[in-house]
Formats: sequence, C-alpha cells, structure tokens
Amino acid sequence: MDLRLDGNAALTTASSSGLGLASARALAREGAHVAVCGRSEEPLEAAREELAATGDGEVLAVRTDLTDRAQVEAYVEQVAEEFGGIDHVVMSAGGPPSGAFLEMDDEDWYGAYDTLVMSAVWTTRFAYPHLRDSEAGSVTAVTSRSVREVIDDLVLSNAVRRAVIGLVKTQAREFAPAVRVNAVLPGAHETARMEQLIQDAVERGDYGDYQEGLDDWGEGVPLGRMGDPDELGDVVAFLTSPRASYVTGTALPIDGGSMRS
Repeated sequence: MDLRLDGNAALTTASSSGLGLASARALAREGAHVAVCGRSEEPLEAAREELAATGDGEVLAVRTDLTDRAQVEAYVEQVAEEFGGIDHVVMSAGGPPSGAFLEMDDEDWYGAYDTLVMSAVWTTRFAYPHLRDSEAGSVTAVTSRSVREVIDDLVLSNAVRRAVIGLVKTQAREFAPAVRVNAVLPGAHETARMEQLIQDAVERGDYGDYQEGLDDWGEGVPLGRMGDPDELGDVVAFLTSPRASYVTGTALPIDGGSMRS
C-alpha cells in the first residue's frame, strides 16, 4: 500500500534508537524527509546514516534535550527551515525510571513530567503553526500500554503518561480539521533497551540465556512473543499518512493482544 508520504516532512523526537527510530525508519521507507533527535551524538549519527540508506528523502539529525524548552523550539524551527515546513510530528520519549510509588521522590516525579509531558507540550506548541499550514498535518504520540493498564514497578509511567493521552484527546478536537492527533500504546517490543534488560537478567541468573528471557517476556501475550519495533513503526506511518485521514483522537494499542481492558 502506498501511504502517499513521499516528499512529506516529518519531525520525530527521541528517535536515535528504540521505537522512535523505528517510527522514523518507517517514514523514511515511505519516501518522507525525516528529522531525528536525541541527546547523544554517537547513536544520533548512527541513526542518521541508517535512515539516509533507507529511503530517498532527506535526513536531518539534531542533538536535542527534550526537557529543555529552548532546545525543543530550536529543533522545530531548524526542521521547518531545512525541509520548508513540517507535515507530521511523531513524539516519543525515553522511559522514566522504574520503581514503586514509595521509592520515588519529588525529583523523579518532576523529571518524568518534563520528559513525558512537557516535551510533548513544547513540541506540538512550536510545530502547530507549520502543521496547520500543511495540507496533511498530523501528530502521533508514542506512549505505552501503561496508560490503560498499570504495570508493576512503573508508577511514573503509569501515572504521568496518562497526561499525554489527555493532551492528545484535547488537541484532536482543538486542532481539527487541519491537524489530526493520535497516540499508539506499545506493549513490550524487542528494542535495544529491552535487549539490555534481558541480558542483565541473564547475567543475574534470572534466565539461562537470552532466548529464555525473550520467551518469558512473550508469555501471556496472545500472539506469543514480543513485538518487533518495525511492526510499531509501520502502524505509526499509517496513522501519519492520508490513508488514515478519518482517524483522529485515537489511542491504539500495539501489544500483541495482551491488554485486557
């Protein structure tokens, strides 16, 4: 299916690795010009090289701290200037620290809020004028299934990410009809972070080998496995595209059917 994204300009956040990179990769495959950002230079450059080899569109990589308002504004304006506008925004963010409620202090809560919520507020605030002027404006937020069903020892994600869904639902109404706004709710996907978590568990003796850990994470998922990041990226690209032109205000689980609510 041609998603009709060829030549569109897409800004992505927290996209030097993981699900953010998978989303950027899917957009690049469809011929979009793609901007990626991250905090660390080495993975950011690796992402730029990979995306440049993936599609025919231009690739821009900008070192950006999403918890810094000025840096987010500068990133948005650089993308708009480089690409001549912005048609699509895909927002991802690094996961906040894990832990139970009584283990979290005020600094943890404020840090999670800046990382997950204020980064989305700033990105959409500064990008909106460009999205409004596009004929295909869209925003897609990559959140977590934890906004629907709480996950043990992830209190920050459980609580704070729900604010992003409230933002998405509100913007879907306020930005309509010029800009569509949706969210995806991923379950466990085999990202580099997940690979490291499993490998750490192998070294602790929790699993005999990596495959055992992989199988354990897939247990209880009706499809019997963790997701491939590219499977999420493909859905993000679809929601971004004109093929989803009547879809807005949606929070779509991508979790192999594991969510029961």
